[in-house]
Amino acid sequence: MTDYRLYCFAQSGNAYRAALMLNLIGAKWEPVWYDFFGAAPQRSPEFRDSINEMGEAPVLVDGKKKLSQSGVILTYLARKTGKFQPQGEDEELEALRWIIFDNQKLNGFLGPYRFLKNFAPKPGDPAVMAFMKGRIDGSLAIANKRLEKMPYMLGERPTIADISLTAYLYYPPEEFGFDIAKDHPAVGAWLERIKALPGWKHPYQLMPGYPFGTQGLMA
Repeated sequence: MTDYRLYCFAQSGNAYRAALMLNLIGAKWEPVWYDFFGAAPQRSPEFRDSINEMGEAPVLVDGKKKLSQSGVILTYLARKTGKFQPQGEDEELEALRWIIFDNQKLNGFLGPYRFLKNFAPKPGDPAVMAFMKGRIDGSLAIANKRLEKMPYMLGERPTIADISLTAYLYYPPEEFGFDIAKDHPAVGAWLERIKALPGWKHPYQLMPGYPFGTQGLMA
């Protein structure tokens, strides 16, 4: 019997944050395929009325509780289990600072960039793509500088700030056209440390929808 259900799909870094957190804390959970690229019944009025009024994934279902937005899900699971939880007000605020930075600046640009490059009906406008790439490089440089000084974003142990930042960073370099780990070595080393945590899995192994457009999971 599962403790949680998570509406998610393999190509979503936003959903990956929540799925990875569930796996890292050793939760019993079941993925529910959000068919973003297909019929997507989750976009229906029924889904919006009963699951998530925003019509988005991820959505975490815990009994009668339904939570959306990955930062909220990470915070909830950390508080409930005590795992990857920032300790004290200063750490909580610092974690929130990096989660907001990540959502607005780093993966907030990296996700749309990858979507326009790989999945959009028409390629992204070159000027738009160049602008987004500049913002991505700048944000990765900030994270890289931080990780040159410490093993994890808040210090000596991983927290939900680290899990949030992983969102799109494990997807294959060919999906971006550049190699994040190679271009930003401290980020690359940090990704290897996260990858070594018990329960880590690649997004294509963890969530349904890969190969593209199917409910299958990569072996």
